[in-house]
Amino acid sequence: QVQLVESGGGLVQAGGSLRLSCAASGRTFSFNAMGWFRQAPGKEREFVAAIDYSGGNPDYADSVKGRFTISRDNPKKSVYLQMNSLKPEDTAVYYCKLAGYSDSDFKYHEIWGQGTLVTVSA
Repeated sequence: QVQLVESGGGLVQAGGSLRLSCAASGRTFSFNAMGWFRQAPGKEREFVAAIDYSGGNPDYADSVKGRFTISRDNPKKSVYLQMNSLKPEDTAVYYCKLAGYSDSDFKYHEIWGQGTLVTVSA
């Protein structure tokens, strides 16, 4: 059973930075992609950033381009989100996601972490 655990959230002033981490444990999937989503109170969960297995083809939501950077470390089974120039509207619970095809049942799976809260004060 794959589990994802996020860390690094907290309170920061506008213009500040945070680095989120997501570590996977258990049996992971071959050629998986990992990414970050966020959900603010009263809003739907939205895409933030994603990265493929090799670390290439990073993708970002328009709202975070130029401010956030996604990266991964496969030996550590981790993905990171460096968040710079934070704005109050970035306040949300941030969720880590792993998606890919299992090397055991060859089926597509999506795994979510429990989330970590980021609060940006004005």
